[in-house]
Amino acid sequence: MEGHDAIVALSRPYAATRLFVNFFQPSFKIKEKVRVGARIQKRYHDPETPCQRLLSSPVISEQTKLRLREVAARLDPLQLLGEIRRTQHHVAKLAQGNQIHTPAGADDDLSGFLAGLATAWHVGEVRPTHAARPQPARHWRTRPDPFAPVSSELRRIWDADLDQAGLELFEALCRAHPGEFHSGQLRTLQRRLRRWRAELTQRLVFGSFVDSQQPVAGNIINEAGR
Repeated sequence: MEGHDAIVALSRPYAATRLFVNFFQPSFKIKEKVRVGARIQKRYHDPETPCQRLLSSPVISEQTKLRLREVAARLDPLQLLGEIRRTQHHVAKLAQGNQIHTPAGADDDLSGFLAGLATAWHVGEVRPTHAARPQPARHWRTRPDPFAPVSSELRRIWDADLDQAGLELFEALCRAHPGEFHSGQLRTLQRRLRRWRAELTQRLVFGSFVDSQQPVAGNIINEAGR
């Protein structure tokens, strides 16, 4: 996005944002700092908008304050928010290469803007800082599988008692291989057990339609076949 059209498109959201922040967005300003021992206590003024601070300032002339009040009387915060949203979408489309040089006009009754507030979060904000980029699904391991050498033995222990919890299975494995595993690996074993249970449930529900290579306790399969 470059050229005159880009300059015009970028100036519109800044103009609407400037008015909204200065006239409708209050903020805290620090009043004093007091050191108490090793700590510093901060006290703040009551939250005010920049416009309110100017109106209450004795160094601002009455003529300037009158102009500020006139501008504030003509502004509508919802109209400004609607303008910010429209111009953000306009800039986003230009950045994507769409040849759109005029953003959509304002909605006089703001009904469309208000109706869209409840569902705006579904698509996220236009600004990339407010919407996380989708991450690709990870199909690789970030560290070696600590249970790979004893996978078959682990499956046999579980097949002998399918009601075992992950902690019980882990303790049985630690008794069979003292000193080889530590408590930090319990979550890895629980994730593997959750996957085995899902595979078993799928076979019991769908039967022959699922081609699974994992061994399953014979008594469970027999119960499902009756």
